[in-house]
Amino acid sequence: MNMLMRGQSMPINGMLVDATVDLETAAAILEHVPKFVQYNELTMQAVTVEDFDRENQGQWLMPDEYKNLDIAEHVLGLCQNEAALQRVGEELLLYQARDLFDLLRYLKFLVDIMKSNSLIWGVGRGSSVASYVLYLLEVHRIDSLHYNLDIAEFLR
Repeated sequence: MNMLMRGQSMPINGMLVDATVDLETAAAILEHVPKFVQYNELTMQAVTVEDFDRENQGQWLMPDEYKNLDIAEHVLGLCQNEAALQRVGEELLLYQARDLFDLLRYLKFLVDIMKSNSLIWGVGRGSSVASYVLYLLEVHRIDSLHYNLDIAEFLR
């Protein structure tokens, strides 16, 4: 946001690029941006939402330290008491059943980037505040354990 306010960035194809980057470099960057694909290019068959998600999650740009992070161990290590351990264990099973551990790793990376750049994000919004795991990862600031929010409100 600071760069936008100072006029140092410009939108290119839905992505912000530093205005000092030349067009050749910007084109090279855009090659790595996942594109929405509705049909398999080889078979021209419609791609399911699950296949689309799996394909694009594999293209997320994040450092290997986050890709290889044992997110379950990390989040369990943030727990301060037995009630938190129980809640996190329950939630992690739900995240794992939905194959969302890569998403949790990416959210950890995103929050770390925002913190390291002194960016401010919201307190929390919608059903996501029902997740204690997201609270521990600092995605939001609503302690769902304290307010007894049911995880079923988030992961239905």
